[in-house]
Amino acid sequence: MTAMEANTDEGVIDAHHHVWDLSVRDQEWITGPEVAPLRRDFLLADLKPEARASGVTATVLVQTIDIPEETPEFLAVAADSDLVAGVVGWTDLTSPDVTRALAALRERPGGEYLVGIRHQVQGESDPRWLVRPDVLRGLAAVAEAGLVYDLVVRPHQLAAAHEAARLLPRLTFVLDHAGKPPIASGELRPWADAVRLLASLPNTVCKLSGMVTEADRDRWSVEDLRPYADTVLDAFGPRRLMFGSDWPVCRLAATYAEVIDAARELTAALQPAERREVFTRTALRTYGMTFTGSQAPQEAPCA
Repeated sequence: MTAMEANTDEGVIDAHHHVWDLSVRDQEWITGPEVAPLRRDFLLADLKPEARASGVTATVLVQTIDIPEETPEFLAVAADSDLVAGVVGWTDLTSPDVTRALAALRERPGGEYLVGIRHQVQGESDPRWLVRPDVLRGLAAVAEAGLVYDLVVRPHQLAAAHEAARLLPRLTFVLDHAGKPPIASGELRPWADAVRLLASLPNTVCKLSGMVTEADRDRWSVEDLRPYADTVLDAFGPRRLMFGSDWPVCRLAATYAEVIDAARELTAALQPAERREVFTRTALRTYGMTFTGSQAPQEAPCA
């Protein structure tokens, strides 16, 4: 299976998860008691049985830290896997050599699995980092390479995300974790207004992911998530919304099965074809992956 050949006969793609091996490299962001359960190795072998049990047949592996060594490792993981169909990696967008760096990633073993680029914008102190001239130049190179750009931003950075997407209409921007809404507080605005503005641009897509860890992690419910899920469903529509587990980060609040069951419940009112968009087709279309075999993907069952 390659990045262009996702096995989706079961109809579910997990468009957002991570892996890490602390013996290879530290994850410096895993500090403090709140995230202590994540301070261990999480490998693809750990995810695979959970994914298969939930009907997931293909995934997108997403970068975790902004260093050049990680992406080639993830490409090798994908090349050796029958589960990972695409990799969203990292490169220094501010580098004058970004075009060459992207080409070099594509030329590496497993380079065909590279489908997108991401930077930890949420950690940047400048709320307008995305529209710096050097960053915009790098984002334009991502578009030229035929890749998409995953946005990991906090609500106060959504305005810059909108501006960058408006300035670069040839680049598809994928909003990770619905822009990290303040679910625990129950507030909708100004997050909802900023999300709707971003969604007004046709080159934007959103992931129905990461919400359980933005809620009250000890006692969240599907109804706590619903106003935020309904907002992105209304703003982007099923054809621009895709499911992602955010495993293993989701384990701070829920099991893998609980996350996918919540997503199914949140989309239960959709028509079968619309659910296929959220759970399969949007990810395929956005990341440039296609079906294998003759069987069309089935609808994702509701919990």
